[in-house]
Amino acid sequence: MVSLVWGCEVTARMSDIVPTPYPILNTILRDLVDRVHKALHANFVGAYLQGSFAVGDFDAHSDCDFIVVTEKELSDDEVAALQRVHERIYGLDNVWAKHLEGSYFPKAVLRDYACSGGQLWYLNHGSSSLIRHKHCNTILVRWVVREKGVILKGPPPEMLVDPIPVDVLRQEIMAVIQDWGKDILNNPDPWNNRFFQALIVLNYCRMLHDLIMGYPGSKRGGAEWAKANLDPSWTTLIDRAWRGRPNPAVSVRQAADHQDFHATLEFVQYITDKANVMYPELITRA
Repeated sequence: MVSLVWGCEVTARMSDIVPTPYPILNTILRDLVDRVHKALHANFVGAYLQGSFAVGDFDAHSDCDFIVVTEKELSDDEVAALQRVHERIYGLDNVWAKHLEGSYFPKAVLRDYACSGGQLWYLNHGSSSLIRHKHCNTILVRWVVREKGVILKGPPPEMLVDPIPVDVLRQEIMAVIQDWGKDILNNPDPWNNRFFQALIVLNYCRMLHDLIMGYPGSKRGGAEWAKANLDPSWTTLIDRAWRGRPNPAVSVRQAADHQDFHATLEFVQYITDKANVMYPELITRA
């Protein structure tokens, strides 16, 4: 059965595709998309996987990042209906139902990377309800959706996102390296748990790798690149961060190892300094 979107024939439907190698996750995604489509009716444009399931470097411990594209901003009634959808999905008796994360993008906001930074309706990893947050409203997410996005339902993602120049993507990556690093180093206490300690290490590996390559990669790819290209003294910290990924609901409530957390703060400064030396022209734009 062929549907029409903006006058173009589109055959991508959840019943036609296998978005991940995990059958139970695929069933959950099918249920999610069907219920979201019913809740939004004509306001639904499409649904896509981004993040690790889009770039192709995921495992059983990855969260499942998605976006839903809408014709226009969500109404209060639509938000209420979607809250019920996400509460139902979260209540399913499967761990994948607790590892979904994503945002609802009006199509005009998604298309133009200059619209990044504003708040969207967002489902946090491990949450059952939507909040307003800017988490997914980044240039990097738009690049992944356009270039690597996995269609769950809707038109090809390149129809929905304008091309993103490499220098624009690098500017955003540099800004995150700089700004997040200042937040962490100036006020480390909120980040002092096992979950964030590992997340910071792996993200700083990935961000420096992405900055150099000029396109987004994965945490695994960034970690392997960092071990091969950075000072070998960081290898054990990176390996421990990778091993610390399972059970985030538990690790976020546990204090980080004191030595690992101290080393993580040093690693943030190390990566920031390295990025500054490699791309000084981006510092004033960050």
